[in-house]
Amino acid sequence: MSQASGDERNAAWAVLETPLPPDELATFCRQVESLYRINPFLEFDSWEQVGPDRFRAAVLNHSNGQRQVLEGGVVAESERAWRIDFVSGPKQHTRFEVVPAGSGSRLTITDEYRRAADGASVSAEDADRSLHAWGVGVKTFIERECRWRWLPIVRWFQRRVWLPMKPSARRIMFLILVITVADVALIALGFAIYWLEFGRGAS
Repeated sequence: MSQASGDERNAAWAVLETPLPPDELATFCRQVESLYRINPFLEFDSWEQVGPDRFRAAVLNHSNGQRQVLEGGVVAESERAWRIDFVSGPKQHTRFEVVPAGSGSRLTITDEYRRAADGASVSAEDADRSLHAWGVGVKTFIERECRWRWLPIVRWFQRRVWLPMKPSARRIMFLILVITVADVALIALGFAIYWLEFGRGAS
């Protein structure tokens, strides 16, 4: 997982490698709502599909503290490259490109910003600083599904329960799971100690 930015292009991009074949990764990433909901810094108030390839979403971006309306349309460039053109806001478009890489594939996400009338780059206040975390989230999401694909309930849980949650709710759920696992481990350890000390001695 890597991230870069370029002042001349007025853009930032993240590159991540996944175990999915290129066509599978492209299909996964074309599920635009699910892809955006993976971003751990975006809290969604609403998501509306206003056309076959157009959407309108109201979000709170925790990376810069701004409430935004993301209204855009998906434009296909090829089978493995496409972009989202935004109607308004600091971003002109976000581009996705999938290429083969080793036994899997590589995804590049590029945010390109509009320039001001005087040619100035996007301000630090308006820049979306969640790109790197988004890339990490996508990579983790895909790797988890690949690792547990033999257990269908994991995919169901990620798509139907985890994605619709707010980022804060996901963190709370994670803490609850960690505490639950720790409790179970402590109980198991207690039983193991009891058996070693008393059960084996009684036999």
